[in-house]
Amino acid sequence: MDELIDQWLDFMRHNRGRSERTIQVYRLALTRLEEFLVEINRDWLAATHDDLLVFTGLWLHRKGLKDPLSRRPMVSAVREFYRWAAVRGLLANSPAAAVPYPRAGRKLPRVMTLASAEKLMWAPEFGSFNGVRDGAILAVLIGCGLRVSGLARLNESSIQREVIDNQPRLVLQVTEKGNKQRRLPVPEQAALLLGIYLEHPELKAIDRLLPDGDQVLFVSIRNRTVGEHEYRGENRRLRRGAVLAMIKKYGKQQGIPEEQLHPHALRHLYGTELREDEIDLVTRQRLMGHADPKTTEIYDHLAMRKVTRDVDRANPLAKIRTPASDLLRQLKANP
Repeated sequence: MDELIDQWLDFMRHNRGRSERTIQVYRLALTRLEEFLVEINRDWLAATHDDLLVFTGLWLHRKGLKDPLSRRPMVSAVREFYRWAAVRGLLANSPAAAVPYPRAGRKLPRVMTLASAEKLMWAPEFGSFNGVRDGAILAVLIGCGLRVSGLARLNESSIQREVIDNQPRLVLQVTEKGNKQRRLPVPEQAALLLGIYLEHPELKAIDRLLPDGDQVLFVSIRNRTVGEHEYRGENRRLRRGAVLAMIKKYGKQQGIPEEQLHPHALRHLYGTELREDEIDLVTRQRLMGHADPKTTEIYDHLAMRKVTRDVDRANPLAKIRTPASDLLRQLKANP
């Protein structure tokens, strides 16, 4: 059965273009499904629709996946696996075809505030190579709205130089979910910090060379995985977990609330600020790399500065005299 699972994962990786992160989630899902089928003494190809309903619902819930959103990737893996098995002729029909995705309300994402982002940008020690690297990473995350997976995959060739409005500018070619690519203009502040990082003598001393002649962009500093003689090229690439640990370290030093200390909170800040400045939906969708504009529209609910100014100006209380009107006027006059 392991060989069959590997064949399916290879199919999803190469034919469907699924990312390595998604492949890992799919493998975990089928490992859990195997555990369930052993419990009920059922062969993989003999599983019924009812079996899979129990697995994706009650069984996973009892195993700790109580949030419906956490079970959706499991349902996706089961449906895709059995559909593939049916297409290959291993089954007459897929028993998972009608297994429903769990319903869940859509939560608003947690966003890092501008004040927290400013504190974070000042946290690294720019007198050290580590600090220069971390400052460049934070600037790219905050200024370009990258997913951390996209940041970790950047190579030096991902940085492209163009002339825009008669000025030299940097553009990032980013590869993220489903190996989809997009190009993003780099803010001038981030471009400056990237340039300082790329010219740092300690970076120049690191072997970042890849087999295709490119070079890893953001490097790791501590080696805990390979022999010293292999600590070069792809093995020097900074991993997702290291970025998360870096944000948490600096955030705690700066007293930033725990719920904001995640790379995606920086991405949500980027999306929210685009909305605050009334960037049109199509442009925001392209910059964020969203396949569905409905995903981009969630930032309409997070952008509060402009809507607050609009409400202060247009709400009925602003147009009548109330017991609070004179006091409010005095408070604004003498802050």
